[in-house]
Amino acid sequence: MPETTPPADDPGTTFRVLIADDHPVVRSGLRAMLDAPGIRVVGEATTGREAADQAAALEPDVVLMDIRMPDMDGLTATRLVKESNPTISVIIVTSFESQDYLKQAIEAGAAGYLLKGTSRVLLLDSIRIVREGGSMFEASLLTSLLIDIAQRNVSADGALDELTERERDALRLVAQGMTNGEIADRLGYSAGTIKNTVQQMIAKLGVSDRTQAAVLGVRAGLDID
Repeated sequence: MPETTPPADDPGTTFRVLIADDHPVVRSGLRAMLDAPGIRVVGEATTGREAADQAAALEPDVVLMDIRMPDMDGLTATRLVKESNPTISVIIVTSFESQDYLKQAIEAGAAGYLLKGTSRVLLLDSIRIVREGGSMFEASLLTSLLIDIAQRNVSADGALDELTERERDALRLVAQGMTNGEIADRLGYSAGTIKNTVQQMIAKLGVSDRTQAAVLGVRAGLDID
């Protein structure tokens, strides 16, 4: 289930969003849905290549990325965006209800995966959640992906060295798909303490959200069983 991190406390926070979709009607619809306080659309892209280039040039907070686009698919574009600037959050917005695509999206660095036709409320909440370090994935799917990664010959030696014991424990539970509230209950800390712990852990690992922290942790040998 998605992490239910509350919106940023600062009412003046504005999230800058780039829309990437090859269909003008979809881009127009998304732009209309994003007409809300605290959200500013800074650009639109019609191909995967344009999305990667504009993300590098405009440095948005969030990219809403379609999967099937001309020139370059959205999954490849997502990977390029994250390699260029890991602080940018990418949410896949697609018509494909595919576990394979969803897994590829997570591996590419996406922080969320929404179906076209999602509600305006969920879309706006998703943008705020991913910018707070949350994610919009089913917990069971995230866990199965991480187990698959753990079985591969891929490592990130030393990535966990700077983490405290509490941060490692929190990361292990994040990788199991738990929310901050569930982690707080499991470890016996307040929700506020765990929120700060997760944010500090994400910062130390140099990633942009809890999903990427979990992926990096597993590659570094974190046991999530």
